[in-house]
Order: sequence, then C-alpha cells, then structure tokens
Amino acid sequence: MTATLALNERAAPATATRSPSLLEIRPFDAPLGAEVLGLDLSRPLSTADFSRIHRAHLDHHVLVFRDQRITPQQHVDFSRRFGPLQIHVLKNFQLQNHPEILIVSNIKENGEPIGLGDAGHFWHSDLSYKDKPSLGSLLHAQELPAEGGDTLFANQHTAWDTLPAALKTAVEGLRAEHTYLAKYEELRSRNPWRPKLTQEQVDEVKPVVHPVVRTHPETGRKALFVSEHFTTRILDIPEDESLALLTELFEHSSRAELVYRHEWKPHDLVFWDNRSVTHLAAGTPDHLRRKLYRTTIEGDAPF
Repeated sequence: MTATLALNERAAPATATRSPSLLEIRPFDAPLGAEVLGLDLSRPLSTADFSRIHRAHLDHHVLVFRDQRITPQQHVDFSRRFGPLQIHVLKNFQLQNHPEILIVSNIKENGEPIGLGDAGHFWHSDLSYKDKPSLGSLLHAQELPAEGGDTLFANQHTAWDTLPAALKTAVEGLRAEHTYLAKYEELRSRNPWRPKLTQEQVDEVKPVVHPVVRTHPETGRKALFVSEHFTTRILDIPEDESLALLTELFEHSSRAELVYRHEWKPHDLVFWDNRSVTHLAAGTPDHLRRKLYRTTIEGDAPF
C-alpha cells in the first residue's frame, strides 16, 4: 500500500462501514483504535476483507477483533499474512509446538510460571531493541481476571504532532540506543520468576540504534520512537541532555489524551501497530489468573 493511498483513506470520515461480508469496523471514541465485528478468523478470510483490515490497522493503529475462538495455529496463520513472525528471546515461555507464540501469563503450574507474568510493566514498543523492530503484535485472550488486566495504548503520531515546536527541532534527526537489558534486572528484582538470561540470550539482544522520530513505512507519518522500557540514551549529545530530553519525551508520549485503554473481553484478539503506538500493561492482582497468547510480526529498519 502506498503512503498516498493510506493518507487518503485516513482523511475519510471515521464512521462505521459495512461490506457485503458483514465485516464492520467501528472506531472507538478514543484517540485511536477500532473494533472489528462480524468476522470469524477461524474461517477463510477473503482478499477483500484482509485488505480492509490492513487499511483499518493503518488508520486506527489498534484493532480489536471480538469473540475470536481460534486455535493457536489459526492465530499464527492470520499473523503471518502481515509478514514473517519474530521469536521472543524468552523461549522458555513459548507455547508448546508453536514457537511463534509467547505466553503472557501470571499463572504458575507445579510451582513454575507458564508465561511472562510482568510483560508490559513499562511503556514500550515491542522489540524496538531489534534491528528490525516489530510491525505489530497480536494478543489473544485465553483466560481473563475478574478485575484488572487492562492494556493501555498511546498514539505516537499524535505525540509527535503535539510536541512543542522547540522540542521538535531539538530531537528531529537524533538517534537513540535501545536495549532489551535496559530494565531487565530491575524487573527481575521485582519478579523472582523472571529468568536470568543466558549468555546466548544476551548476545541475541545486543543494543541497537534507531531514530528518535521514525517515519511510518506505509503511511509516511512521523511518530516518536522512544520508550521508558527499552530506550537508554540519545547519541551524540551530553549524558545530562540525553536524560533530560528522554524524560520529557517519555512524559509527553504517554499523556492521557493520547491513550486508549482496552478492557479485555473473552476471546478478544487485539492487533496493534508497533510503529504507531506504545503500550503498557495496567497490572493484574496476583491472586487472579490471566493468560494470553502473543505473536509478533517483523517490521522494517526504522528511518
């Protein structure tokens, strides 16, 4: 899809539309996001419907597919239509027979965690610490708590658009380092169940450098591309200036007016664009069970 086409579509009124297949895309009354109704991803998806979903994903950045009773393989197959899938470095939390799926869960069986229980503790864009960060992630609800467990998404295009002019001038053209290890030991100190990384895993997530302001490869829109979880410093400026700039950007990029808060419903499948948003897990009470399956689609090198 060309940037021109995507931009023209985004300019269209954000009203609910319906195709002959009964697929309905209903925008939320929020800074981003839409729900997809009338679609069963356990059945074959037409090229026309896939195209509409692709366009809606570019326009709304977060799509919520309601009541998707799909198998892990169907989850993987749908995800792969958008590109190659990435395997998370914590391979001990892969779903058995489906290495493309990361289990996100606070559940313990036989005294051991079955998944990554503290995923999303800090604002972040998935896999920004890779040379080719994620295009998008798809998270499918398997077991939900009676309270808590919400996920927050912040629109980073709007974050850039609303950045004060002086700050825009200060950061445009700058590059920043991202590393998976940035908060890892802090998270381990909070959560004894988070595993110690092997040297092989450390080597798999060596620091990378990306632009502070990235251009979306499909729409051409600019977005802030830093996060409190993985971004450690801005290059080529003094350390104190880097810290001050990042602190200001982190605060600006997660303001309430940029955020859609997703309250999970049974069998929701949520698909977000990591090039356009950052996200945060609001937390789940320890005594309540939560389990979701996540796939992650490989994107392009940011520019």
